[in-house]
Amino acid sequence: MENKKARLLKISILKYDPHVKGDKPHIETFEIEEAPGMTLFIVLNDIREHYDASLKFDFVCRAGICGSCAMLINGRPGLACRTLTAKLDPEIMLAPLPFFELIGDLSIYTGRWMRGLNERLETWIHAQEEIDVHKLEERMEPELAEEIYELDRCVECGCCVAGCGTIQMRENFVGAVGMNKIARYQLDPRDKRSNKDYYELVGDEDGVFGCMTLLGCEDVCPKDLPLQSKIAYLRRKMVEIGK
Repeated sequence: MENKKARLLKISILKYDPHVKGDKPHIETFEIEEAPGMTLFIVLNDIREHYDASLKFDFVCRAGICGSCAMLINGRPGLACRTLTAKLDPEIMLAPLPFFELIGDLSIYTGRWMRGLNERLETWIHAQEEIDVHKLEERMEPELAEEIYELDRCVECGCCVAGCGTIQMRENFVGAVGMNKIARYQLDPRDKRSNKDYYELVGDEDGVFGCMTLLGCEDVCPKDLPLQSKIAYLRRKMVEIGK
């Protein structure tokens, strides 16, 4: 049996460096021969090594854990390291995630926005007394620990933000990533904040009541987090608290 001929991929990339005077957004296309098990991360490294050393994109873990390689893949937010070229058409269009600060080409800076969100929502354990790091924590039921862990798998890649219609119109909207964090801490028995505290954080139109429930966030989440059910849960809780 003859080996199947490898496909020739045409990778079009939106290139633009806002720090270079006179540079303008433009499309550059590269032809790459597809290899078995090839991901877009491999493609981009091949392009940078053999065709365009100036190409800017981000990566750290290469395993879908750090979230730094998030970009628009044929107009849809996703992680380059987890996207197999075999699942795409041979003509592929790549662009940076919208909304966030552009560093250059496919490289964006999500850190400032995510840090501001975490500070605004105070995403850390609020204990009533100082925690003794040498003392064992109280036992937590495995089912609850698993539910908290599920929400902790968020890698802050920014895909849900880029896929959210509300946040494009409402600058202070916390987005699915913010509501996921609040749901996580509301579940955690170690966090001693009251329901009223949570209401003050996300019980308005910049929080759960601003969501248009288009659910693009869940559609594009690379970690398959249950964002739809958690947003609905928070909305019900905030209605109860606000009464």
